[in-house]
Amino acid sequence: MAINQLFDGLPIFVQVVKSAGFSAAAEALGHSSSHISKEISKLESRLGVRLLNRTTRTIALTPEGEAFYRQCVQLIADAESAVELVTQNDALPKGELRISCPIGLAHSHLQAVLTEYLTLYPNVTLDLDLSDKHIDLIADGYDLVVRATQSLSESTLICKPIFAAPAYVVASKSYIEKHGRPHHPRELSQHHCICYSNLKQPERWEFTDHEGKTLSVNVRQRIKCNNGVMEMAMVRNGLGICRLPAFYMDEAFANNELEVLFPDWPCPEVNVYVLYPSRKHLSPKVRRFIDLLAARLPAIPD
Repeated sequence: MAINQLFDGLPIFVQVVKSAGFSAAAEALGHSSSHISKEISKLESRLGVRLLNRTTRTIALTPEGEAFYRQCVQLIADAESAVELVTQNDALPKGELRISCPIGLAHSHLQAVLTEYLTLYPNVTLDLDLSDKHIDLIADGYDLVVRATQSLSESTLICKPIFAAPAYVVASKSYIEKHGRPHHPRELSQHHCICYSNLKQPERWEFTDHEGKTLSVNVRQRIKCNNGVMEMAMVRNGLGICRLPAFYMDEAFANNELEVLFPDWPCPEVNVYVLYPSRKHLSPKVRRFIDLLAARLPAIPD
């Protein structure tokens, strides 16, 4: 492939995938749908692979197209950052900032940071996805992801720690009045537990006593849910016992609705990280947001 053709069609291909169709991509790029279709066909012909499966209403990435798309997103981001580094336009953030963040964490910690950021940088637009599910940052085209977890498995992303949140096992007063209070984690096998299904083993809860002794308990899983906000609502309604980071519980604690169980067996802390693809050529919009997030949220001790 000639070097002068290396990037031909790549921005159009990425826009088609992001827009989920030729018509929407054509509107975003200011071209006709036929032009977009021809450019994609030329790109596929040059590569010798099919990137998209097309029907009259939808498009879908082929396995080869999915792998190619991930690389193209990063290539375009790096190219845009490289241009910004040598122009006069890199002083202030601009463009769209795409962020994904867990729902409970966004409500408790992110609102004030986002308000300050958008006030400081009026040339930035925000695409905010609030979801507890695991996001593929590269494939889904996000600039950064805020993630709350006990441990991270990603090896190709940059992971910056922001702060550590305590986690608690809690029940409502009404649940305790009806079912009794468990006094040891092992008694959870006899209670109704609400488990966070995004974990690999949602029914297996870990505890550590003040002397460092660890304990794993298989709880009785009455409800399995992939959203911490909904879990908290069910706990407040007396439907069961749950284990979640403290940032899901702020309002309920403030209203004296919850009781913390097993204070002598605390849960492992949940670390909050910001993840992004690369330190190289980090765009001003991403760099300034990460800096502001780290400054405003409690830092993890070194």
